[in-house]
Amino acid sequence: MLSLPPSVRLFVATQPIDGRKGIDSLMVIVRDVFGHDPLGGHLFVFFSKRCDRVRIVYWDRNGFAMWTKRLERGRFRPAFSKDGELAASVMEAAELALIVEGIDLHGARRRARWEPRATRPLPTHYRQSG
Repeated sequence: MLSLPPSVRLFVATQPIDGRKGIDSLMVIVRDVFGHDPLGGHLFVFFSKRCDRVRIVYWDRNGFAMWTKRLERGRFRPAFSKDGELAASVMEAAELALIVEGIDLHGARRRARWEPRATRPLPTHYRQSG
């Protein structure tokens, strides 16, 4: 299981990427296509066109780091978007861990969970004057 602080988010490419791309090419996609800051400390996940390789790229305090897993047999089964547009979608660390371990999440359902209501502005008598 991946253990990440809550401030770190995982963004996965919604379309496969050329598996030969390196850190620099992938960070251009992060900045120019996804519209995210490559230096923000988040993890960016890319699956190859054959879905036999996954790359996770992130900024690690003083340089970019890339983790790669190539399957010798079989394929990953990420959920790509049907519209063909390259973008980034948010994924939970648990979902990524399952996919990397070879579990097919197609047809899996997420059970309802409690989520806090949208926050409303505090009433004026609670606000601190500055």
